[in-house]
Amino acid sequence: MGILEKIFSFFKNKKTNNKETELSIYHSSETDSQENIKKETVVFDEFHSIWEYLSLKENSQAFFVSSVVGFEEWVSMEEILRRIEEIFGIKFKNKRSLYPYIKTMVDLNLLESLSVGDKMKWRKKETLIKLKKKKEEKEREARKETVN
Repeated sequence: MGILEKIFSFFKNKKTNNKETELSIYHSSETDSQENIKKETVVFDEFHSIWEYLSLKENSQAFFVSSVVGFEEWVSMEEILRRIEEIFGIKFKNKRSLYPYIKTMVDLNLLESLSVGDKMKWRKKETLIKLKKKKEEKEREARKETVN
């Protein structure tokens, strides 16, 4: 059997050598088409603020805090209370009732805190979400926008 296997492998090698050249040519065209497919499905990254997606319950203390605290300015508790009273017309009996909500938002990495002397100050933290979109999806959206 060893001799027969050698003879068959000799003929198979001759046939496969011819096929290999054909296959390699075919394979190279196949990779070109795969590269074109990869080019069509290029992934784009979109960045959105987490604040765009958060929906806090209206008229809750977390809603009031997120409404009056901004991204650029450090705000003290007295200023937060003053802004809530001015904007929403609500005066808290217990001024310390907002601290647990602010602490939770700091723990969730939504707010930043700063200790200046004996006073704490806060501001919103810009947290970004990375979304990936395929080029095809982006083109479909562009077509929809042009149609509308």
